[in-house]
Amino acid sequence: MIASSTRVTCALAASAVILICATQGAAAQSTWKPERPVEIVVTCQPGCGPDIAARTIQKIWQDHRIVEQAAVVVNKPGGGGSVAYGYLKQKPGDGHAIVLSGAGAVVNSIIGRGVGHREITALTMMAAEYVAIAVRADSPIQSGRQLIDLLRKDPAAVNFGIANSLGNANHQAVALALKSQGIQPAKARNVVFQSGANAMTALLGGHVQVVPASVGLWVNPLKAGQVRLIAVSAPQRLKGEMAEVPTWREQGIDAVVSVWRMMSAPPNLTLAQRAFWQDALRKTTETPEWKRDLERNHQSDEFLAGAEFDRAIDRLYVELKGLLTDLEPREGRARQKLNAENSVRTEPFDAAQDGLRASARSRGVNQRMRK
Repeated sequence: MIASSTRVTCALAASAVILICATQGAAAQSTWKPERPVEIVVTCQPGCGPDIAARTIQKIWQDHRIVEQAAVVVNKPGGGGSVAYGYLKQKPGDGHAIVLSGAGAVVNSIIGRGVGHREITALTMMAAEYVAIAVRADSPIQSGRQLIDLLRKDPAAVNFGIANSLGNANHQAVALALKSQGIQPAKARNVVFQSGANAMTALLGGHVQVVPASVGLWVNPLKAGQVRLIAVSAPQRLKGEMAEVPTWREQGIDAVVSVWRMMSAPPNLTLAQRAFWQDALRKTTETPEWKRDLERNHQSDEFLAGAEFDRAIDRLYVELKGLLTDLEPREGRARQKLNAENSVRTEPFDAAQDGLRASARSRGVNQRMRK
């Protein structure tokens, strides 16, 4: 009996140890937080829209102690976000790196470029903004409707400056307008720049005639009288200094396109890692600093996470597939064609060359418009 009792006691003790270990393991799985500095990776150069937003997030985390570990902004431009997404893909299961970007990974999935959205972890939608179509203040193009009428006669009549890849929301805001009016978007002439700032410099220098870019990029140039905004891709007019800018729809052109600001992480995150980041990012969007930043840049508060965000991505994929198939965006081929046939300057664009004369075709466009 003593021996039997001893065996029972040992068995109970062993069971208790197993139960404790299992409980501790489950607790470790149910909670997670960063254990070392966090990288906020952006898909463009320093000073671009996502870069500025990332540094705002960095400061919010520090001031509000939302993320206890330090955060560093890492710029990985190139390939419509493919460089940044590729960086994530190389870190499976690592919750210490997240990417702030547009919906470039969704575009990649459709056109077969780089890393697609199913190869990384979509965390949250942080905000959305719209695209404004800009020309120089002295441009003969007075409205979005006039631009469309010009392109109906000759789809290659102007050079569009697109940042930072073909197929993205900036490009879509023009392509959808063209398609809705029976103009083949693939026939438009596009020059790709590494950032919105570079595209804007090319516009002001006369190297391209039209630049579609996020509304926030145009606030200061508009106030300075350097540009005219001929259309915005919003469903209705925006407020503040953008209140005088007509929508595409007001001009009889059905083209509504928004620029997503979304957060993604490496593949194979645990549920606990995803839960941590979704909660931290939700808290970020609830701070007064974030809300002020949205208002200043004419962005809308559209936080999404979890299943709701997954469904939004699925809808976007379906919506974009037809349009992007028509565009057939191949950056390398497009750049070669522009350089070989049209002698249009592409990236890298040296801002110091802003004083160069516009191309002969650029002058020709302006002269024909004024006649």
